[in-house]
Amino acid sequence: MEFKITSKAKTLTVVLMIIGILGIGLGLLCEMNHHNGEFLGQRVMANLLVDSFFFFGIGMGAMFFLALQYATETGWYASVKRIIEAVTGFIPYGSALLLLTLFTLTITDGGGVYSWMDTAHTKGDEIMEGKAFYLNKGFFWLRTIVYIAVYVIFWNGFRKRSLQEDKVGGTDLHFKNYKRGALFLVYFAVFVCTSSWDWLMSIDAHWFSTLFGWYVFAGMWCSAMIVLVCLTLYLKKLGYLPKVNENHIHDLAKWTFATSFLWSYLWFSQFMLIWYANIPEEVTYYKTRIDHYKLMYFLMFFINFAFPMLLLMSRDAKRHAGVLTAVGLIIFAGHWTDVYIMVMGGSMGTHAFIGFLEIGMAVLFLGFFIRVILTNLTKAPLTPVNHPFLDESVHHEF
Repeated sequence: MEFKITSKAKTLTVVLMIIGILGIGLGLLCEMNHHNGEFLGQRVMANLLVDSFFFFGIGMGAMFFLALQYATETGWYASVKRIIEAVTGFIPYGSALLLLTLFTLTITDGGGVYSWMDTAHTKGDEIMEGKAFYLNKGFFWLRTIVYIAVYVIFWNGFRKRSLQEDKVGGTDLHFKNYKRGALFLVYFAVFVCTSSWDWLMSIDAHWFSTLFGWYVFAGMWCSAMIVLVCLTLYLKKLGYLPKVNENHIHDLAKWTFATSFLWSYLWFSQFMLIWYANIPEEVTYYKTRIDHYKLMYFLMFFINFAFPMLLLMSRDAKRHAGVLTAVGLIIFAGHWTDVYIMVMGGSMGTHAFIGFLEIGMAVLFLGFFIRVILTNLTKAPLTPVNHPFLDESVHHEF
């Protein structure tokens, strides 16, 4: 069955983007009137990094999940495969937006976000001079280009072979995806950590955590699962996906539940170990965020941990569209807040706050993100035609 974007969906995405643009405009005016634009450039660039990374991360989380299904030769997911692919289809757009943001930050000597890019801040700083072999613009861009190139190449290969499989059938393409999926997981295991260090952890250039990459990854994965659940429920409501039953939705909900707990475990592990050790160079990261973002920081953790635990624990909740949608949207906002605090805590510090600019930019990115995903869904049948595990998926039950 071919998917067609409804007029309501088109209108919604346009309205979101218009609201986003208006919000950004109001935010810029407020900044100029109240603070004389003192932190305007820094605030704009920090917000661009928040949203470009967050939505790019959702695409990457979906591609990790897709590769995981390939590498483990999972059967149940075949009926929702095209939904996963539609979300991964944001990767080339997200890559372009993230690269543009990073390029602008680079030519502005960090834009007040990456202090290590500004020699005025690093000169005479022993720690930064010691890290200069790694944190320098040339090597930073070499790593960034490699990350993005590998991601886009793998995404293009997965998508191309998936569409070919609809035409030729057989198992040859399936086994190619099986091998490429396993290979991608190897690359991703390394790159998701190092790219998190480069794009996010280096904002707090004096600080580091060996858990940081996995913590960021867990947030990306959980956010992607939320999008997959909500998108599946939306399509089912419109009458699409006749071969997707409540067991498929239950499985997607279980992944959302599990990744929420994974993120919570890593959040607590990183926080507890650093708090217990109480080493000044390490606790500075949390001191900044607790001193200036206490309510937002701990509320974000409570939402991302307690809501799934309390509301998604039962079997019935994992099959209830209303509960899944409500909890998913709340957790989605919670993980956006997580990225916001990671970026703003190290860049804007005490000058950060959520206003028209922050909300407007997030809504603009969200509208664009939704439109890209819905457009991706129109480019191929919603149910793979010749997937070798399709019959197993159709009869999936437990």
